[in-house]
Amino acid sequence: MQREPEAAHGAPGIGPAAPQGAIPPPPQGAISPPPYYQPQGDEVALFEQCHERKLAVMLKGPTGCGKTRFVEFMAWKLGRPLVTVSCHDDLTTSDLVGRFLIEGGNTVWQDGPLTRAVRSGAICYLDEVVEARQDTVVVLHPLTDHRRILPIDKTGETIEAAPGFQLVISYNPGYQRMLKDLKPSTRQRFVGFDFDFPRPEREMAIVAHEGGVAQALAHELVTLAGRLRQLHDRGLAEVPSTRLLVAAARLIASGIHPHQACYAAIVAPLSDDGALTGAMDDLIRASFI
Repeated sequence: MQREPEAAHGAPGIGPAAPQGAIPPPPQGAISPPPYYQPQGDEVALFEQCHERKLAVMLKGPTGCGKTRFVEFMAWKLGRPLVTVSCHDDLTTSDLVGRFLIEGGNTVWQDGPLTRAVRSGAICYLDEVVEARQDTVVVLHPLTDHRRILPIDKTGETIEAAPGFQLVISYNPGYQRMLKDLKPSTRQRFVGFDFDFPRPEREMAIVAHEGGVAQALAHELVTLAGRLRQLHDRGLAEVPSTRLLVAAARLIASGIHPHQACYAAIVAPLSDDGALTGAMDDLIRASFI
């Protein structure tokens, strides 16, 4: 049995290669723009303290409100590699930890993304963690308390988390919580951050920057979003996210008519219900006469 070799260290001053799918930290002394992020409160300082004190973090908030961008920004700010896993119903423990593979007639162990993050001291971000199976989530427990270890049953190895490792999970407490939720024994291992859509002035800045449009158009899109979000009480399961506003802004910036861009980027992804799409279309027409 062989284990897949670790990434080799290069010349002096050059660190090990970042894990596949990771966002590497900026090189020492290099000036590199961080991922664009508009803080909503004191979440940046709170996350820094959690990282310093080796505390796992849980981000809760609606789809498209900036949770993933926040993690990317913090990984950059802290100078840590970022390993992201999009969780789903079929995600197994082996998908996270690793598995044996046959290569050239030999049995080779291949680390999964969680194991790579633990070994390298990366931030491991499990997006939409409640989508994962409960027996898969349990493997996280030894990493979220004073032990900070990852036991690998298949190899008999127990890995101590390298300095800098941090576990971050996220989920949408709205529609997901109706069907799935984390067990209390899991939730209580994390420091919780509550996210929501940014305040209008911050959301306008995000839409203008990310969508490449003028502040006036960003204002119109954010105002429209405020009206559309009120339809939540009329049966709209998911309301327009900041992400959808940015998509609409990019289409408009490329020359697409605002009504067509908003319908394609905002209305169509949210609902197939004729009454709801009609109500949203009426609001778009009233906003862009």
